[in-house]
Amino acid sequence: MTIVTVTPNPALDVTYLVAALRPGQMHRVHSVASRPGGKGINVARVLHRLGVPVLVTGLVGGPDGTALRAGLYELGIDDQLVDADIATRRTVTVVENGSGAATLLNEPGPVLDADQWDRLATRVTDLLRADAEVVTFSGSLPPGVPPTALADLASTVTGTGVPALVDTSGPALTAVAQAAAHRPTDGAAGRLVLKPNAEELAEVTGLSEPRRAAANLRATTGATVVVSLGPDGLLAATPEGIWSARLPEPLSGNPTGAGDSVVAALAMGIHNSLSWPETLRSACAVSAATVLAPVAGEYEPAEYRRLRHAVDIEEVTL
Repeated sequence: MTIVTVTPNPALDVTYLVAALRPGQMHRVHSVASRPGGKGINVARVLHRLGVPVLVTGLVGGPDGTALRAGLYELGIDDQLVDADIATRRTVTVVENGSGAATLLNEPGPVLDADQWDRLATRVTDLLRADAEVVTFSGSLPPGVPPTALADLASTVTGTGVPALVDTSGPALTAVAQAAAHRPTDGAAGRLVLKPNAEELAEVTGLSEPRRAAANLRATTGATVVVSLGPDGLLAATPEGIWSARLPEPLSGNPTGAGDSVVAALAMGIHNSLSWPETLRSACAVSAATVLAPVAGEYEPAEYRRLRHAVDIEEVTL
C-alpha cells in the first residue's frame, strides 16, 4: 500500500544565486540549481525521507516536464506522471549571496482543457484500483480547470473508501467543502481531511476565530479539519475531539514548505493508523523541522525526533 500525492500544477523549481538583486540592471548568475517542485511533490519528498512508500502524479510536458521527472528519479521517488501536450511551468527564485534574501517568481502554469484534466483524473482512478492507501491533493489548480473539478476528484477518492487529504485554497477549497456538505452522512465525507491555514479557514467559513471555524467546518462537512496556525502550531477538529499541537516556543527560519510537511505527516499518520493526537504531534514536529531547513521538502531527521518530544498536545474546548 502506498500514498499517492497529486500535484495539479507541478513546476520545475529553478534557483539563481546572484551577488545582489538590483531591479532594472543586468546580473551575473553565480550558480543555477533546479529540482522538482509543486506542493504535492514537496509532500512526496517529506514522505520519502520519512520512509513511507509514496508515488507522485500530475500533468507534465515539454523539456521542463522531462527535467522534473528526471529529478524525481534521482531522488528515488516513484512517479505516475501523465505526459501531456503542455509546457510545465517554472518557479524562479533569485537568492542574494550575501543577505540570503529571496525573490520568488511563480509562473501561472499551462492552460488545461477538459480532456487533459480527465486524463489526470483517470490516472488517479487507476491508482485507486491498484494500491493507493491515502491520496493527497496539494496546491493550486491550473488555468482552465474549474474549482469543482478538484471536488469531484476528491469525492471519487473518498467514495471508494480511500482517505483524501486536500490542501488548497480559494474557490477550489470552497468547492470541496460544499461537495462534502452534501454528503456528510454517507461515510465518504468522514474520509476527507481538509488542511487550510487560518486565513483560508476564515474565508471558507466566514468565522474569524479558528476554534469555532474549524468546529463549524467539521460539523457542516463531516471532514477532519487541520488548521495551520504558523508559529502557533496546529489546530484540528477530528473524530477524536478538537486538539492543538504546538511547540513551547516558536522557531525562526524559512517557513516555505512547512504546510506541505504537515500534509505529509497527516498522510503518514493515516498510513500508520495513529491516533489523531499522535498524528498531530508528528505533523507539528516535522513542520517545525522544515522551518529550520533551507529547502522546502527537506529536514534533518535528528531535529524531527528532538522536536517531536517537545510538542505540547492539548484537547481544546469551545
